[in-house]
Amino acid sequence: MRVRLVVTFVVVALVSAVTATALAYRDARTAVLQRTQNAAVDDLRERVTAVAADFDVPPDQQSLSRFAAKVSEGLGGNIVVARYQDLSAVSDSLADTTSRITTELRTAVTTGDQARFQRVRWRGDPYLVVGTPVRFGDGDRRTSGLEVYAITDLRAERDDTAALLDSVRAGMVPVVLLAAVLALLAAGTVLRPVRKLGRATRELAAGDLGTRVVVSGHDELADLARTFNETADALQSSDTELREQEAKARRFVADVSHELRTPLAAMTMVATVLEEDADQLPPDAARAARTVGAETARLSRLVEDLMEISRFDAKAVRLNAAEVDLAGTVRASLALRGWTDRVRTDLPEGLRVVVDRRRIDVIVANLVGNALRHGAPPVTVTLGTAGAADGEWVVLSVADHGPGLPPEARERVFDRFYKADAARTRGAADDSGQGSGLGTAIALENARLHGGTIEVADAADAADAADAANTAAGPARGAVFTLRLPLRRTGEDPE
Repeated sequence: MRVRLVVTFVVVALVSAVTATALAYRDARTAVLQRTQNAAVDDLRERVTAVAADFDVPPDQQSLSRFAAKVSEGLGGNIVVARYQDLSAVSDSLADTTSRITTELRTAVTTGDQARFQRVRWRGDPYLVVGTPVRFGDGDRRTSGLEVYAITDLRAERDDTAALLDSVRAGMVPVVLLAAVLALLAAGTVLRPVRKLGRATRELAAGDLGTRVVVSGHDELADLARTFNETADALQSSDTELREQEAKARRFVADVSHELRTPLAAMTMVATVLEEDADQLPPDAARAARTVGAETARLSRLVEDLMEISRFDAKAVRLNAAEVDLAGTVRASLALRGWTDRVRTDLPEGLRVVVDRRRIDVIVANLVGNALRHGAPPVTVTLGTAGAADGEWVVLSVADHGPGLPPEARERVFDRFYKADAARTRGAADDSGQGSGLGTAIALENARLHGGTIEVADAADAADAADAANTAAGPARGAVFTLRLPLRRTGEDPE
């Protein structure tokens, strides 16, 4: 913007200077030539009148030459040409006058009764040629047939106007420099508050809601600065209020979850006793006892999930990272839940990485559990590595052959408490028997805690599920959840 302002000022100053120079040159040239023309016409008319009083018509060549010489003496030595019918005399016999007195001028003088003039160029130099017919005296207004022409050199006038033009041109340089200096000063005055406002805006966008700009003056920039400060005040007030409400909500969830743990523990004990004795109860009572036990267990898992989410929101979770055999960790997670015979695996040995074993177990349990409950066999778990511009990554894919997830469900599958429609039985779920909608959210938070992420796609579009597409189940269908973690080994602990 500074460059544009300086260029604009300089261009305006340059255009103004050029325009003023052109107008001044035109007016000065016109004035000089007009003065010279008027003086030449008046001088020739007066001199011809004075000399023609003693001149006899018709003249001979000798008398005509004397007449031309006398007229020239009174005109400061200008070349004078006298013509009478076929006779012609020149005050300077060596001067070339034929090419300087044009046919147009001679015709105008011959047919007219007043003095005429014409500017001509001869050998690159300007000249003024003035012609006048000579009249009889004694009040007789008839022309005598005698014509007189005076040739005036205009080189002095040309040099004067050229010098004027050169001086004006020389004056344009300081004018343009002054315009550039003024432009820089004006740009500094205008851009300084704009830069301050831009810096404050970037700080505000970066999260510094306490940033403000100093308001000075009463112009448009001052109004803009005041508006910015008012906007920042309102944004800071709203942010403070939202943070307080969010903190209260987190505390409420954490407090409620904590308070529910004690009564739930007692309820779980009672429900366990009822389930153990369910076979000795009447059918309706046995069914009720088993239902109470299942729902109590589900409520307990929901409370634990809420507690875990609260810890993530409060940023109170920490990694207990150590180098482990990732393939062995995945196998242990499947074996712990009795899924070994229900899942196909491709887990190469020797892939040791630094991770939190318990949190990887939570991720694997969630992804495989969802595939088993909501997809269709075969469920395939594939482990490998992949290189990228930002380093090497560990890739763990879980693919099923179920109905898959529609696009709108894939976009929200990691949202808290989100459950898809009938496309999948219960939607995004945790590793419990009935999903709460928190499992995938917790899995994603655990992945992010390691510096990774979890992605979801259709099996037909996922390169990591290419082996599943060649199974006896036919073309690839279902959903593929892919866990990506940065490949770290001992000495490269996650931040």
